[in-house]
Amino acid sequence: MTSEARGDTPPENDSEKRRGSRPRLSAQDRFIDWFQSVAPYIHAFRGKVFVIGFGGEVVDDGRFFHLTHDLNLLAALGVKLVLVHGSRPQIEAKLKAQKIRSRFSGKLRITDGPALEAAMEVTGKLRVQIEALLSMGLPNSPMAGAHIRVAGGNFVTAKPIGVVDGIDLMHTGEVRKIDAVAIERRLKDDELVVLPPLGYSPTGEVFNLAMPDVAAATAVALKADKLIFMMDAVGVQGRRGELLRELTVREARNLLARGRVPQSEEVSSYLPAAVRACDQGVGRTHLISGHLDDSLLLELFTHKGVGTLVTPDPLETLRHARIEDIGGILGLLEPLEAEGILVKRNRDLLEMEIDRFWVLEHDRVIIGCAALYPFADERSGELAALAVHPDFRGRGAGERLVEAIEKRARGLRLRQLFVLTTRAEHWFVERGFTETGVAELPQKKKALYNFQRRSVVLTKRL
Repeated sequence: MTSEARGDTPPENDSEKRRGSRPRLSAQDRFIDWFQSVAPYIHAFRGKVFVIGFGGEVVDDGRFFHLTHDLNLLAALGVKLVLVHGSRPQIEAKLKAQKIRSRFSGKLRITDGPALEAAMEVTGKLRVQIEALLSMGLPNSPMAGAHIRVAGGNFVTAKPIGVVDGIDLMHTGEVRKIDAVAIERRLKDDELVVLPPLGYSPTGEVFNLAMPDVAAATAVALKADKLIFMMDAVGVQGRRGELLRELTVREARNLLARGRVPQSEEVSSYLPAAVRACDQGVGRTHLISGHLDDSLLLELFTHKGVGTLVTPDPLETLRHARIEDIGGILGLLEPLEAEGILVKRNRDLLEMEIDRFWVLEHDRVIIGCAALYPFADERSGELAALAVHPDFRGRGAGERLVEAIEKRARGLRLRQLFVLTTRAEHWFVERGFTETGVAELPQKKKALYNFQRRSVVLTKRL
């Protein structure tokens, strides 16, 4: 939703004329727009450490082939990658072929001798498959020119879980320590590290581990910027089955504690690991579907994402604008100015008036803005330049900005707020504004009213 910009001086006719629809962009223009939009992410991700966890199903059903293309792109952009893979379906298939029944205690496998042998065998095979796919470099393919070197080793020290509820879990273990120094050395040499769901004890024993626990412990030890789980489900779901795109640690913990919302088995395992990682210093954790094409890139390089993002604190911040926000504000205003929805304002004017603006920031990106221009003599104020990024419309961003402007206006002891709009009349009426007319405007604003635009004047008593 948008409102008119303030006109301190009469604008030129060309910039005030109502423009028609914006010309349809060519495929080349769309590509340039997209490429420019992801540039901030490219800068932000370079040199960062991402830990990516996925079950053995991703390799078993061929999805890892497509995932390698995304991993290659991330590596080319300077992201440091650690992959942690599971092996449950492969172990199940191996034991079934040997006519050995799998045994579980809750979600944990009871790893007896035959199960441990199966785990070691399938893990070795999985590693070879993963390395082979990461070694691709065919011309005219997304892997062309790729030179991904894969590193592995005894980076995970484990200990036995022992007896739980009277059941001996045998060779099932839990992470005792991650050799972060050794992993960081490989990452510094531009190698991609692959960790299996196995760990080793100082006495030379091998333990079968849960992949989510290995991934979370690794992310914490490396102080990773992101922990990403790829799974079958689209993400964490709400009561009505809707995708919950963002959760704070507190919200995720409450969701788990209530247990009212049924989640898939994967989410029930991955979400606690995600919360634990954020609690211990990991900046972001993501739960995304591995079935959606390019889901990893869509999650990382778009504002909206495609899965569930878990963060220690809320991502959105509403605050006064600063001079360094001008680029983000212009990015919101310029498309609306080009369509004739907003009156054009240049960068110099925006710099002079930046203290009048409020911005809504989402994960360090400006997604909304609004300005207040007071007319103190007549105890009135103009709400102007209200704009929200298309990906965040319909999610309450506009309302939050209007509320901030209203609160600021009350603090200045203004009695009413008015807005001029050509497209969003109903939106403002639904939020308590009433159509009045030009005669109700403050004298200075009335003298600058542009009758060519025929903007609707709406007023709200404070």
